[in-house]
Amino acid sequence: MFVFYGVVVWDSLPWDKIFGARVGVALSPFGITGTFGDDDVMETEGTISKRPGAEMNDLQGMQMQNKMNDRQGSLFWLLVLSVGLVGVAVALSVMRREEAEPFVLLLLAFFSVVGVLSLFASAVGFLRISEQGRFSPLLSVITESLGEGLVVTASDHRVIYSNDAYRVLSGADLHSVPPTVQRAFAANPEANDSTYRLFQAAINGSQWQEEFRVVIAGDEERVCWYRICVQPIMMSLPVLRKDKACTLWRVVDITSECSKQEDTFQELQRAIDYLDHAPAGFFSTGGNGRIDYMNATLAGWLGLDLTQTVSGELAISDIVVGDTEALLSRAIPVPGKICTEILDLDLRRCDGTFLPVRLLHGVSFAADGSHGYSRTLVINRSQGEDVSEDLRAAEVRFARFFNNAPISIATVDNEGRIVRANSNFAKTQAECNSRLGSHPLLSQLLDNESHETVQDALREAGLGKGDISPVDVTLVGKSNRSARLFVSPVHNTEANREIALVYAVDTTVQRALEMQFAQSQKMQAVGQLAGGVAHDFNNVLTAIIGYSDLLLSSHRATDPAFQDIMNIKQSANRAACLVRQLLAFSRRQTLQPEVLKLNDVISDLTAILARLLNEKVELEVFPDRSLWLVKADMTQFEQVIMNLVVNARDAMPDGGKLTINTSNVSMQDVEDLGYQAMPVSDYVRIEVTDTGQGMSPEVTEKVFEPFFSTKEVGKGTGLGLSMVYGIVKQTGGFIFPKSELGKGTTFLIFLPRHITSGVVEDIKVPDTRFVASDTTGNGVILLVEDEDAVRAFASRALSSRGYTVLEASTGVEALEVFNKHEGKVDLVVSDVVMPEMDGPTLLKKLRQKIPDIKIIFISGYAEDAFQKNLEDDACFTLLQKPFNLKDLASTVKRVLEGI
Repeated sequence: MFVFYGVVVWDSLPWDKIFGARVGVALSPFGITGTFGDDDVMETEGTISKRPGAEMNDLQGMQMQNKMNDRQGSLFWLLVLSVGLVGVAVALSVMRREEAEPFVLLLLAFFSVVGVLSLFASAVGFLRISEQGRFSPLLSVITESLGEGLVVTASDHRVIYSNDAYRVLSGADLHSVPPTVQRAFAANPEANDSTYRLFQAAINGSQWQEEFRVVIAGDEERVCWYRICVQPIMMSLPVLRKDKACTLWRVVDITSECSKQEDTFQELQRAIDYLDHAPAGFFSTGGNGRIDYMNATLAGWLGLDLTQTVSGELAISDIVVGDTEALLSRAIPVPGKICTEILDLDLRRCDGTFLPVRLLHGVSFAADGSHGYSRTLVINRSQGEDVSEDLRAAEVRFARFFNNAPISIATVDNEGRIVRANSNFAKTQAECNSRLGSHPLLSQLLDNESHETVQDALREAGLGKGDISPVDVTLVGKSNRSARLFVSPVHNTEANREIALVYAVDTTVQRALEMQFAQSQKMQAVGQLAGGVAHDFNNVLTAIIGYSDLLLSSHRATDPAFQDIMNIKQSANRAACLVRQLLAFSRRQTLQPEVLKLNDVISDLTAILARLLNEKVELEVFPDRSLWLVKADMTQFEQVIMNLVVNARDAMPDGGKLTINTSNVSMQDVEDLGYQAMPVSDYVRIEVTDTGQGMSPEVTEKVFEPFFSTKEVGKGTGLGLSMVYGIVKQTGGFIFPKSELGKGTTFLIFLPRHITSGVVEDIKVPDTRFVASDTTGNGVILLVEDEDAVRAFASRALSSRGYTVLEASTGVEALEVFNKHEGKVDLVVSDVVMPEMDGPTLLKKLRQKIPDIKIIFISGYAEDAFQKNLEDDACFTLLQKPFNLKDLASTVKRVLEGI
């Protein structure tokens, strides 16, 4: 028992008081287990507490605490106790058994009593093995004076130190061990989650902090707020001669602090409530133009739910009418300042109606001059909200008229400075220069060429003159906008105030449309002229080529005239090529459209393009792998690409780079391109770009006109780009040039996207290139042609092949001949354009008699140029002019034989 419980060191020198006032310190191998000291002081687990009825101030308690903590046993008293026990043992050993036995029993009883009492004290927790280390007096004074509860727990979560503040907060009395933090707040369900998280942090050895609210029951319930922090620490224990991992808990009563916060919050809520229900509206915006706050009054006027006015869901443009938003952002930026102005305008309610208001609008600017927040007071000017009803109604009507006018309106003073402006004018001003402020000079919005004319108009207005001629001006800015200004005088004004009213009508779109219309009219007129000339040339060339064939058929190759006749025919064929180009420009040629993958077409064409270019020109092709389909004539599209490539090659005599790009253009992208002549739709874009000499704006405007060329005489016909223009237009597409002198030229071609219906499309076009080996035949042919030379050639050619030919020069005459030989005519060969009755009308008349009559139309125009005049089920064959003898004979035989 002595080995197990240790020895008792008497702390008091008087041995006769062993069972009196003092009990010494019980030591164990683990440190101080318990001490019973002075009558007035009791130490439990290394802490000092007062006995009932004892008087001791806080300073005395802390000093006694430090004294008791500093005593950890004495080697001297241990030796004295050991010598005493040895002496007792020696004394007992020299005594007789009968004499020593009572003393031995008494000694054993004493140790037994001490042991039993120690067991009971340990069981009830009065005596415990302590791990408490040495606390310096300074540290103890500091911990006690902090005013917040401090408690240190060991790794097994036992309390090994606590200050008086923690005992007060935890409700522990002075005679018991203070509870852990978890146990101290276990009776408060509101704290359970917080203490659990703190406990987990203590287990994991991490720092954590929680704030929570608890309700303390009593005669009067009261609410307390606590902040608890947990932090791992290492505590030095001299008895163990090592550091021990412990946990420091800090418990702070923050009820007073939270009460102040709640009071502040309540005051803020009351202020917001006052603002929300003020008799005037209010809203604020951030620098991005979105509404950060709107009071309940304004939300009620506009019919908005307050939830819509938070988190920046609404923008200024959602509540103002039309372009009046521009009025709210036209203040001159003054870095670091707040600019305020008064505005009369309309706000838009949820039901679409307007609310007339007067705004006291303040805008702040950052140090760099950028727009910051704004604060706006809103005064309701609707009926019943103003005392002077008539004046109010008049002002509201004028404000609405002024701000909602579809044109820009401003008043100008005698210095030419804008005094007032409506929303449309403010928007125009912002597009010209957003940093001019509210009252710029009118001339600051105009280009230099317009200044003098506008000043003259303002001068006349200042003199009170009327009927001032409108002034067409160009506005400054990147958009190249134009406007027409109407100036009228303002009478009976004070000096240095408004002298003129300026109405500005935006004519940008109108001018662009006028230029496009003029260009379109010019191109259409030239196209009609070219088409008419081509038609007449086709008749002439048909006769020349036809009679050349007749002459060649009657001459041998050895005849001296044979070569001359061949030269005539070759020249006629070259002229026919020019005519085809004219027809391509006038969009009157026959196309054979088919569904194309342009990437494949351009890829197949690359080898030919490389041969067209010289070794100094580098060709690069960048296809879009997801390119949409188009529907176009492949041969004509190849001609378009080759013409553009040849044109680009000639523009780079010293070499350069030629690039061909393909890409998709969606509906949304079309609007951004700004080509007003091009309807919004899906397109496939082909870009042909060179790094050549480029073109001036004057040349670019005329680049598609027939016979216009910048090349030397004899090096170009001026029809290449005209043909490109015509083919693209006839396909339903658009082409736009972009060029800059010294930098190169780009041609942008937009072809409509073709969306397949899932059915394989088969476009059947008559094969006019069929040539029969035997062109002779028999049958009666009605030949209708108003051009005598063409009719004579065709008649001789068909007659020479064994056909019986009936001739007519007009459609009316053809009907008479047909009626005279009714039932005998096997085939009708007719021109399309004729006097009195054209070819399609003739076909309708003949089908009334013979529905399945066979007919061949001969024309220099495209098939779709006259097909609209035919019946839907009309069946015919087209032979393009100019044609030669073999083309005519083979086509006739193919139709008659049904090939």
